[in-house]
Amino acid sequence: MEYENFTHEIILERLRKKLSKNYKQIGINKHGEQKISYKDHYPDMILGNHGMVLALLEVETEESISEKEIQRWKVFSKLGVKLIIMVPKNLKVKVTELIWNNGLVGKTSIGTYEIAIQMP
Repeated sequence: MEYENFTHEIILERLRKKLSKNYKQIGINKHGEQKISYKDHYPDMILGNHGMVLALLEVETEESISEKEIQRWKVFSKLGVKLIIMVPKNLKVKVTELIWNNGLVGKTSIGTYEIAIQMP
């Protein structure tokens, strides 16, 4: 569980740095936090510009993808803004199937990440 939380936090921070070029307002809820909300919900990241929320972002790890998380995606996808789900690259096909099977096509976008270690 510690490794999963650590991975989650690293990905959130990397995304914050990368997305700060396109979004001027980025709110982050680290694992277990409920600091910033959108319509009384607490996604991992809330992306906005000029006072308007444009997207919600959820970071998933191999261990966190579950029926409970899929239910959260369903709730987030109905809040009227884009939902982006970031998943490990090797799980993109599985998550795509889950999105299709749960009626979330057209309501969500999938992004991927991978942690690569290169040795000389």
